[in-house]
Amino acid sequence: MAEQEHVPHVRVAVIGSGFGGLGAAVRLRREGVTDFVVLERASGVGGTWRDNSYPGCACDVPSHLYSFSFAPNPDWPRAFSGQEHIRAYLERVADVFGLRPHLRFDSEVKLMTWDPDRLHWAVETSSGPLTADVVVSATGPLSDPRIPDIPGLDSFPGKVFHSARWDHDYDLRGKRVAVIGTGASTAQIVPAIQPLVGRLTLFQRTPPWVLPRVDREIGALERRLHRTLPFTTRLRRSFLWGIRELQVQAFTRHPGELGLVERMARRNLARSVPDPALRARLTPDYRIGCKRILLSNTYYPALTRPNAQVVAGLSEVRGSTLIAADGTGTEADAIVFGTGFHVTDMPIADRVVGADGRTLARAWSGGMQALRGATAAGFPNWMSIIGPNTGLGNSSMILMIESQLNYLADYLRQLETLGGRVALDARPEAVDAWNHKVQERMKRTVWNSGCTSWYVDAGGRNTTLWPGTTTEFRAATRRVDLGEYRVVRAPVAAAPAGSPAGTRTEARA
Repeated sequence: MAEQEHVPHVRVAVIGSGFGGLGAAVRLRREGVTDFVVLERASGVGGTWRDNSYPGCACDVPSHLYSFSFAPNPDWPRAFSGQEHIRAYLERVADVFGLRPHLRFDSEVKLMTWDPDRLHWAVETSSGPLTADVVVSATGPLSDPRIPDIPGLDSFPGKVFHSARWDHDYDLRGKRVAVIGTGASTAQIVPAIQPLVGRLTLFQRTPPWVLPRVDREIGALERRLHRTLPFTTRLRRSFLWGIRELQVQAFTRHPGELGLVERMARRNLARSVPDPALRARLTPDYRIGCKRILLSNTYYPALTRPNAQVVAGLSEVRGSTLIAADGTGTEADAIVFGTGFHVTDMPIADRVVGADGRTLARAWSGGMQALRGATAAGFPNWMSIIGPNTGLGNSSMILMIESQLNYLADYLRQLETLGGRVALDARPEAVDAWNHKVQERMKRTVWNSGCTSWYVDAGGRNTTLWPGTTTEFRAATRRVDLGEYRVVRAPVAAAPAGSPAGTRTEARA
């Protein structure tokens, strides 16, 4: 018991220091909550923008929309900013909002276990244990790289790494490099490394639709205007947001309206790739928008260069020979996997143990689902930022994050209003009703039009994206409806966290 009494306790433990985690920290301070900690497994902030430092890494959402509304940046150097600028922005957020004292680096969360008697989470980290009344999981879906199980990969004698774990010490110059996958990272990596390598082979299962990237440098005069007249930054952000809100129905309600966009993509391909055989290989056979639309002016041209080739997907590795799905072999010195992340099977779910002793991964074995993208039944006082069905196909995730921060703030207010040792546990029927509504809307979206994408889980359900506008999501997460939760209370005689527990009682809201 003495050991338990000496375990540090906080009101809120936030996991991750990317946009979601830092945003949560800022919101907590603004709500007057200072008893919190941000647990980060790495040695610095940034999340996916810290981990993804591969050549050419940049955002495909305009800079002024891909930033917090409460922390505008008038000095973005480009319309679409690179990884280094976004990470620097997050470092400034941590400094300007006084978050450094709350950050605990090199503190990977190993296990989170709900204590139903003390009504708190016991959190085991690589830097020691702690307990917390509320846990906010902001690890994000793009945090744990996914490398497919390729027969013979372990026998490959050369260098192997994932795009999110780029080995900057390995010199690609003159090497025979194989790039696996055709997602957003690959579209940036290929043109960045093609001029350096001796031979570049792209292993492609399905080609992506690619549109031109309307990027440009933001000049000094323009930046000065934003600094001098801050409302111009807000206007710019509002304009970028409004355009994307108007586009949403084409993805979610009327996929046929994407025909014009598809014609634009076909023209872009025709202009960029004169060789008919290569052009045919790079032409998708699914409706545009079903998989993520890529933005690039350099991807197609790089693949037309003499030292580049496009082959079928990788099926086997035999020593230094990579075997494509069509049986052809290619020699390689290095393999770069641009194969995405564990999105629909997030590893953090294996480390969350709820009220009945089940892990979140087990609870989600039939597919991820959370009430309003935030809370899961059987996991009291646990909330996810960028949870199930909160992703976007055409706009900025920061908009969704800020909506979820509104929900977090009201969640904490409700706990304060209820008073005492108390927790909120999402009712299973409320979670099911929300998920049913989302999945019914998902049926008519372009994302469910027949392709295979990382949006869809092993059961064929799209548990990743939000099938509506960001305005709708903000309205849905503005307030916590106590009718959707069980109110779990500690007995009157219960002692504070870390003390011997009594029995648990429950009350309806």
